[in-house]
Amino acid sequence: MKIAIGSDHAAFPLKSILVAHLREKGFEEILDMGTDTDSLPCDYPDIALKVGEMVAQRKADRGVLLCGTGVGMSIAANKMPGVYAAHCHDVETASMSRRHNNSNVLTLGARILSPETAVEILDVWLSTEFEGDRHSRRLSKIADYEQKICPSCCLSDKGKTVIFDHPLVQHKVSIIRDKNTSVKEFRELVQEIAGLMVYEITRNLPLVKIQVETPLALTDAYALEGKKLAIVPVLRAGLGMVDGILQLVPNAKVGHIGLYRDPETLMPVEYYCKLPGDISERDILILDPMLATGGSASAAISLVKARGGKKVSLVCIIAAPEGVSKVHGDHPDVDIFAAALDSHLNDHGYIVPGLGDAGDRLFGTK
Repeated sequence: MKIAIGSDHAAFPLKSILVAHLREKGFEEILDMGTDTDSLPCDYPDIALKVGEMVAQRKADRGVLLCGTGVGMSIAANKMPGVYAAHCHDVETASMSRRHNNSNVLTLGARILSPETAVEILDVWLSTEFEGDRHSRRLSKIADYEQKICPSCCLSDKGKTVIFDHPLVQHKVSIIRDKNTSVKEFRELVQEIAGLMVYEITRNLPLVKIQVETPLALTDAYALEGKKLAIVPVLRAGLGMVDGILQLVPNAKVGHIGLYRDPETLMPVEYYCKLPGDISERDILILDPMLATGGSASAAISLVKARGGKKVSLVCIIAAPEGVSKVHGDHPDVDIFAAALDSHLNDHGYIVPGLGDAGDRLFGTK
């Protein structure tokens, strides 16, 4: 069983005790999602959502969350579709939360429980099986409602589509849609939008604890763990997004993919593909501002995978439903990130309302 565990600073000592206990019990796959110290304040929602996402995406079988009372962690984790967090204060609630509710996340209060009681609750919760039967029917109603109110945010091990609703992103997208926006301004805004998007895409990059000496004292701090990233623009329009991302992630390696559409078959044809030699070890962001029919984007993803790429995401500015369906149909494991999801494609394959040909507007060509 793979267990994701996390705590805020108040519960860090109890988390250390539970992790050691789990290892003694033979649980080898323990994913510690932080925090790493009790000397720096930590906001419990950040940890709760990390652990919740691991469980919802089935990257972990169960999750354990700890804070002062356990209540905050429970509230935050249960905002994640697919997470059923149970706040338990004794072995009976732990047992019932598994037997009747199939809880997949356990929350505990470090200021409420002794370490011995917390260990006892954890052991019962991990060892108790879900009874199913009438309880399955009731849980399915919760899952159905999650799907009803937010079909795009129900996480799974399949690729997701994320549309950015940040006000700055939406404001800048409105400007690049305007046909009167100059080439210079269009180019600058595409870079800015790409930078704002990758800021959110990289939100969960892993960190390591380091020590930094300030002018006043030695303190704990955090640095990127060294996750390897690659950005791969699809020529030529994808080039407009590169600099905006490199400003935030200057150590990312850059590949290039060139495709054109065969006039007879209308299928994408490769004319250039140059990728980093260690592409199989990197998280890859394929850049294509306009996801229209999805043919070129899907072909670019196939090229990257054929050369060893494993963790691939597609980053667009404007997407059409037809393109999203095409990419997820061909590559169900790929996440799609877009600043806007437009209405449809017209008879010529252009996104409506869209913004026209992104390559022409970037480079001032017709």
